[in-house]
Amino acid sequence: MAKVAWIGLGVMGYPMAGHILKKGGHDLVVYNRSGAKAQAWVDEYGAGQTAPTPAAAAKDADFVLCCVGNDDDLRSVTIAENGAFEAMKSGAIFVDNTTASADVARQLHAAADEKGFGFLDAPVSGGQAGAENGVLTVMIGGRQDIFDRAKPVIDCYARQVTLIGEAGSGQLCKMVNQICIAGLVQGLSEGIHFAQKAGLDMAKVMDTISKGAAGSWQMENRWKTMDEGHYEHGFAVNWMRKDLDISLAEARRNNASLPVAALVDQFYSEIQKMGGGRWDTSALLARLNNADK
Repeated sequence: MAKVAWIGLGVMGYPMAGHILKKGGHDLVVYNRSGAKAQAWVDEYGAGQTAPTPAAAAKDADFVLCCVGNDDDLRSVTIAENGAFEAMKSGAIFVDNTTASADVARQLHAAADEKGFGFLDAPVSGGQAGAENGVLTVMIGGRQDIFDRAKPVIDCYARQVTLIGEAGSGQLCKMVNQICIAGLVQGLSEGIHFAQKAGLDMAKVMDTISKGAAGSWQMENRWKTMDEGHYEHGFAVNWMRKDLDISLAEARRNNASLPVAALVDQFYSEIQKMGGGRWDTSALLARLNNADK
């Protein structure tokens, strides 16, 4: 059993922290920008304690894990005043599950090295359902020895944990993940839209093509809700646009060409204008169907 601190109790962090407590049996301290949310977590799980600042949460912790919104949020809970990095003890490990830029990951790796503790950039894939069920995919950047020590804790909320490479590699891998998903969801949306227009039996179509080369997690888990026009669930369009913005910015730096990702990002901006910023990313179909009105 280790002393663990968790920072950030949003839709992902809340259940992820719960798995560390329930599956790992670790001594847990939690911090959230809204103290009431942290207290609600302690009340729900009947264990652990809250901390008033990230620094207070990190004090004496063996592992500090974090899942917040973006680069600015991440800096505010790590290197800003009362941030976790003020209190991290020598030899401890900070695991960042935020989807952020590779630049901030490298910055925090360097700051951790200077202060004598380990750091892993460790963004996750699998969405809210994956977090709640403890079956996330975690892609990690950092040193092998730090990864080996942290993996048993990360395993509490993951089914796939892979060290991709050096500092920033986890975030770069997450960018690849989001680039692939963007094109895939647009293709699935167009396919369902076409099938609806053709008057096909959607259940038969999806059952048939999901067994072949067109099959995907998105198809298996989202075709029915998409066909029904139900988008009040899952990974929000607002967050996907944030992730694609990070990916497109990195592509400008490394000279990668991402024409489809850039186009889908614009499609998501149209969904935001439709009032769908909190809709699931599969709402790309809503944009196509809205064009008919």
